[in-house]
Amino acid sequence: MSQLAFIFQYVKKHKGQFLAGMVTLFVVDLANLLIPQITGTITDGLTAHTMNMREVLIQIFYILAVGGVLAIGRFLWRYFLFGASRSIERELRDGMFKHLEKMSVEYYNEHKTGDLMTRFTSDLNAVRMALGPAVISAFDATVMAAMVIIQMMAYVDVKLTLLAVIPMILIAVGELYYGKLMKQRYTARQEAVSELTDFVQESFSGVRVVKAFVQEKAQRRAFMKSNAYAREQNLRVVKLQTVVMPLLDVMIGFSSLVTLLYGGYLALLGEITLGRFVAFNQYITMLVWPMLACGEAITMFSQGQASIKRIQEVFEEKPEIFDREEVEEIERIQGEIEFRHLTFLHRGHSEPTLRDIHLKIPAGTTLAMIGRTGNGKTTLVNLLLHLYNTKPGMLFLDGRDINTIPLKTLRENIAYVPQDNFMFSDTLKSNIAFGVEEENMTEITRAAQAACIHENIAAFPDGYETIVGERGVTLSGGQKQRSSIARALMKEAPILILDDALSAVDTDTEEQILKNLKENRKGKTTILIAHRISTIQHADKIMVLEDGEAKECGTHEELMALHGIYQAMFEKQQLEAAAGEKRASFEGEVQA
Repeated sequence: MSQLAFIFQYVKKHKGQFLAGMVTLFVVDLANLLIPQITGTITDGLTAHTMNMREVLIQIFYILAVGGVLAIGRFLWRYFLFGASRSIERELRDGMFKHLEKMSVEYYNEHKTGDLMTRFTSDLNAVRMALGPAVISAFDATVMAAMVIIQMMAYVDVKLTLLAVIPMILIAVGELYYGKLMKQRYTARQEAVSELTDFVQESFSGVRVVKAFVQEKAQRRAFMKSNAYAREQNLRVVKLQTVVMPLLDVMIGFSSLVTLLYGGYLALLGEITLGRFVAFNQYITMLVWPMLACGEAITMFSQGQASIKRIQEVFEEKPEIFDREEVEEIERIQGEIEFRHLTFLHRGHSEPTLRDIHLKIPAGTTLAMIGRTGNGKTTLVNLLLHLYNTKPGMLFLDGRDINTIPLKTLRENIAYVPQDNFMFSDTLKSNIAFGVEEENMTEITRAAQAACIHENIAAFPDGYETIVGERGVTLSGGQKQRSSIARALMKEAPILILDDALSAVDTDTEEQILKNLKENRKGKTTILIAHRISTIQHADKIMVLEDGEAKECGTHEELMALHGIYQAMFEKQQLEAAAGEKRASFEGEVQA
């Protein structure tokens, strides 16, 4: 789809407003033409002594009436045209947000947040300017100039008018070249702003790491470099404007001077009357605005065209994860999971992350997964959430291929606690109730108690109304993990996934949470990912992932009897725990 076709689909929705705005603007321009003519009539009447006071007052009344029309008309065209451009800006922003929500995880791995933010703000503003002020300027420049020229030819003098038009033709040709340059420079400017925005966002999000590694100066130097580049690109746009706009003023001034001299000459010769010469001067002044408006319109259209392209790029990205034709509606998932020789390769990778996983998990089972970092545990649960596509016949829920289950139904029936424990800048109450329709305080409290976070929340001055700050920055790692668990428990979903969700809590709290989960999750499927064997040893089934393969699978006792990877991990962790206890005991004796 071309850029024009893309934006026209939005303009078409508001064609009534645009049409009303254009008609009003035409009426205003037409009314503007009457004032020089009325002024000329008064001048000629007074000069020739053919007009009495009553007739002068009538002409003044006409000027006041025209002024009233201009005032109302200018309000109306602003209301219609600015209103339409603001509505299109809102619709584009809503559409972009809705579209980006559909995009897969891979899309966000490849596109920076700062760049998307710039498209949401600066680019949309440029589009609004192109559809509002630029349209007004272009219409005014075209219609007003045409009407003024026709009026000058009909009311004043043809030769004088043609002399005034010559500079306008030269200006129009020059501004076409100017528009092409402006589009190129504005595109480069937007990309530089995107990079700067992304750098700032990333730096502030990782401020704790920056401070911990004492890298403030290094970050400041990097920021100054990025900021200087953005300044350079901004200046390239401004420099073009600062050269062209004054040059335009010079040409307009020169044109006005020449036509005024020639007009004065014609008036002295008597070829035109003094009143018509006065009217001609006013028409020349009225022609200055269309010439300036033409330059402004080209600037805004060029910037808008560059921004429309960037916005269109977002809309043209197709979501990889969506409901396909074979999808069949189901009410609820029971919780049976089956992997049939599941193999998965991440985009851009040469080796599969998961290889030939074959396992059936009956509904109501607690499955634990353990293995070294990077062996595919998180990828496996992301496939369960259908955040990545799997080939047909590899992953089944309740005997149905996951590709035939609607995404909404699938994700409504799975509660998930991710590794990063993302918290929104909102109250703890709202964060815990995020996955449900209503904030029922009884249910929120029950979930918080099951996640062993209720006492911590109650100790806060504002309790459940405590604002957690951006990404939960005001909470400790353990508090964020337990709040995320409470949020997941609120869904009462048939499948619960805990992705290393107990790593930041102490062993006593971990034991209590696991006990609560066992009681609350009876008959429901739970998937535990952990690095500590103490977290998973009571699971119904444990799967050991090594190099993306399910090397071992069974209960704790069965895996210990194999004398394989699991037993080696268990003994290593036991030795580390024993060494830690001895060290703590020795330090206690030294302090005593």
